[in-house]
Amino acid sequence: MITAIVRFKLPATFDAAKAAEVFQLSAPRYQGLAGLIRKYYLYDAEGRTGGGCYLWQSREAAERVYTAEWRQMITERYGAAPEISYFETPVIVDNTLGKTILDAAE
Repeated sequence: MITAIVRFKLPATFDAAKAAEVFQLSAPRYQGLAGLIRKYYLYDAEGRTGGGCYLWQSREAAERVYTAEWRQMITERYGAAPEISYFETPVIVDNTLGKTILDAAE
């Protein structure tokens, strides 16, 4: 599995309520998306940063979504281009399921 961290600067007018409102509007786009296991929306008031933490089945699945068009949409919506970092995810502790997944990278 792959974890992708996406970050972008937010406009000065975005407080937590505004960020939550805009994030909620985009949530349906990610529901049922092929290869996406989970997404967390991120907001940092102090750094005026927004983004997402995504758990993907593979890097290829992530890259199918993070296209030039997707990057342009993020840039237009928030006024700043996204930065994406990828991480292999070999172990996952899932307290909801009550287990540790040791072969997550396979």
